[in-house]
Order: sequence, then structure tokens, then C-alpha cells
Amino acid sequence: MKKLLPLLFLLALLIPGFAQKKNTLPEFSLQKSELEAHMRFLASDELMGRRTGEPGNLVAARYVAEQFRRYGLRPVPGQSTYMQAVPLEKMAALQKGTLYVGNDTLLSEKDWILMSGKATDVRAPLVYAGFGLEDAAKSWDDYKGLDVKGKIVLVQSGSPDATTPSEIISVSNEKRRLAAQKGAVAIIELFKAPVPWNFVTKYFSGDRIALAAEGTPVSLPHAWVNGQEARFTKLLRVASDVRFQTDGRPVQTVNGYNVVAYIEGTDAKLKNEYVLLSAHYDHVGVGKQGGQPYTPEDSIFNGARDNAFGTVSLLAAAEALAQNPPKRSVVLVALTGEEVGLLGSKYYASHPLLPLKNCVFNLNTDGAGYNDTSILAVIGLDRTGARAEIEAASKAFGLDVVADPAPEQGLFDRSDNVSFAIKGIPAPTITPGFRTFDADLMKNYHQASDNPETIDFDYLLKFCQAYAYASRLIADRSQVPQWIKGDKYEEAAQKLYGN
Repeated sequence: MKKLLPLLFLLALLIPGFAQKKNTLPEFSLQKSELEAHMRFLASDELMGRRTGEPGNLVAARYVAEQFRRYGLRPVPGQSTYMQAVPLEKMAALQKGTLYVGNDTLLSEKDWILMSGKATDVRAPLVYAGFGLEDAAKSWDDYKGLDVKGKIVLVQSGSPDATTPSEIISVSNEKRRLAAQKGAVAIIELFKAPVPWNFVTKYFSGDRIALAAEGTPVSLPHAWVNGQEARFTKLLRVASDVRFQTDGRPVQTVNGYNVVAYIEGTDAKLKNEYVLLSAHYDHVGVGKQGGQPYTPEDSIFNGARDNAFGTVSLLAAAEALAQNPPKRSVVLVALTGEEVGLLGSKYYASHPLLPLKNCVFNLNTDGAGYNDTSILAVIGLDRTGARAEIEAASKAFGLDVVADPAPEQGLFDRSDNVSFAIKGIPAPTITPGFRTFDADLMKNYHQASDNPETIDFDYLLKFCQAYAYASRLIADRSQVPQWIKGDKYEEAAQKLYGN
């Protein structure tokens, strides 16, 4: 027993030392007042809802860039600026139009919507072309044996590989491009994604932002018909010709920006790898742009929860990790265009500023709100291999972790993380705490009421600290996180990393 006493005394001295070392990390001393200041600026009325392509969005981008500069972060090696230009096209709101099918008349917005295209009034034969896609690797060609030149092409929505709403919507552009390439004069798509048609018309009938097409823009008229209405499907499948009349949707070029910064790792071997931290800073704008009820007294959708909350967390991680860098390097990217189709993350994933094969993990943060301030929720926690680090970081600040609390919502594929997951990078999303999609969670989501005054700033501090600390722990791992075996993105990871 006497021999054990000196050892116990030594341990008693060492254990507080280890705790003190952890508690001296910069994330443990982040200041609530500074995080609140970020929130109050980013979600202020003066930024007019931060809609992509509009001045308030550009002001938000500049604010994030100057905070990166203030914290001492550098642009990504090889870049002279924090700004990655994202070429965008802004399409005007839905104009008048009519589809005449035999003796039936389909009304614009009620029965169909024009997704893109110039003004036209054409009557032409209708040719059915399956999904309207080609895939040489799978010996798949829906146009094989078809002559569609000078005709209107009818296609189904999605593909055998594209079944979620985001995938179905994403592949729609390829259908338009192929139809134009084949010489069609218009394309009609029977839209059957598992999304209510009134939501589709509400979301897509206003002015829209999209990534600018590379090469010559496709001006082919492209209509989505309500394919959930069985009679429309039957009507079009037996029609021999269609008259397609539309005033078109004019397009103009606008500028958007991702804001990207870099922290070099401290380990000579590991610093060539990096962890990607991401959050979108855009929101939905003002009035009708917001897509939800508003009043003359308050028509600005400030987006405090979605996603000034995540952007503030990204800034918190920038501040903490810049003061005491982890072993691996860190790339931080504030993304534009999430609300209009994950545009910023899609563009970055296709035009990375550092090779994606060197990116070992993406820790995204986004959310609709919160209904439980004792937890944080992680979408994809058990798929992406970093549960231990995220739980340890959360517990350090008194928070528990809930994994995928609403699997029926398909949230993994609805935020910017999926743009990186598709490339093979393990990519969960940390979101403010919720257990169910209830009225409390949704009462401020995409509402004009989502203002800084409604935020629990004590919770914001804990969330930001947990996000920053989890980022550090993941960047310090000896072994990189991996997708669980059999995950649908595992094959992409094998291609990306070559294992």
C-alpha cells in the first residue's frame, strides 16, 4: 500500500493536467458575445434574406471572408482570394403558357410548369423516349432507334438510379440537354417525384437560380407535367402530337461566391490530407421569394436558424482551429446557393480548390431549427465513421448526440453534404438538436419570424464549441473515417481513394 501511494499521488497530479490541457484549447474559450454578434449581423434585415445572386448574399460572403482574414486564415494554396466564383443563371418567374393535347387543354402552373426555355408556339409530333437518358457504360440508350428531330420528346422523370426527389430533379437537366442535342423542339417530362404537386409549383414557379451551363446554353422549352395525375400520363402516352405554347422564361447571368479558407496542419505526414468543414450562408430572400406567408410589417426571411446558425459555427471553428491547428489541414467553405438546389456545394465538388482525394472527411452543419437544447443531431452519424469523436466533443460541452432522428425525411440527401458524399467523401451533417419534426421545430423554418431575437445564444455557444472540437478530433485521428460497409456511397469512396 505504501508503494502505491506515490503512484496514486502522481496520477492525481497528472489527471487534472490532462483535463487542463483539453480545456485550454481555443474552442473552450469561445465567447458567446462574439458568436451572437455574428448571428445578429448575418440574420439582420439589412441583408434582405441573403438570397443567392442578390446584394445581401454578397454582403454576407464578404463578411465571412473578412472574419476568415481577421482570424488569420489564408486562402487555399494556389489562390489569391477567399472567393470562389460560382457562375449562375437567374431565370424569370413563370410566364403564361398552355399545352394542347388533342381536345384537352393543360393549364400552366395548375397542370404543368415551364422549367426553362425560350418563348415558343409549336405544334409537333410527340415521341416517347423512356427516361430520355443515355449511359454508354451500362449500354443504355433511351433514344436508340428514335428520330426526334423537329419533334416534342415525352420522358419519365428520374431514372433507375435516380429515385430521391433531389436525384430526380438533378437528372432533369441532362434530359433537356440530350433532347436538344437530338434535335427536338421541346421536351415534356412526366414529373412523378414523391413531392406534392402544389409544393412543386410553389417552389419552381418563382424566379429561379441555377448553375450556368458550360458551353452553349440550352434554350429548349422544357415542361414538367403533373405525372402524379394519372389521366395526364395516359393522355400524353396516347397523343400523336401536341401544341406547346409558352411565353418562355428569360435568363440573365449573375454572380455567386463560395468563401473558402485554409488552415495548414501541423503533422508533416498528415497535413497533405484535409478535413472539409462546410455550411451554407444563403437563405430565401424577401416576400414571395421566401415561399411562405409574410406581412407588410415583416417580409424579410432572415434565416437565423437556416443557416446563420451553421455559418456562425463555421466561423467559430475557423477562430478556434486557426489559433491551435490540428494535425491534418482544414479547408473551410461557406457555401452559396443551398436553398436553390445545393448549387454552391455542387459547384465546389466539381471544381475543388484542392484535390478531393486528399479530403478525408466533410463535416457539414445545417438545420431547420431545434426543439431540444440538450442535444445536437447528426444526420449520417452511423454511416460515416466518426461517432466517437462527435460524441466526445458534444459531451465536453454538456450535449448528447442523437443520430438521424427523422429518417423518413431523407435528410442526408437534402443538404450540401450529399454533394461531397456523391464523390465518395464521408460527409455527415451536424444540425441543432431535434428529436421529431414537430410544430415547435418548424414554427420558424423558412418563416419571416426566424430572427436573431428568437435564438438561444447559450445553446448556440455550446453547439459551436462542439462543432469546432469535433472538427479538431476528426482532423487529429490516426486513421481516417470510413463509410460503413455496404453504404450506397461506399463504391464512390473506393473510386476516389483507390481502395
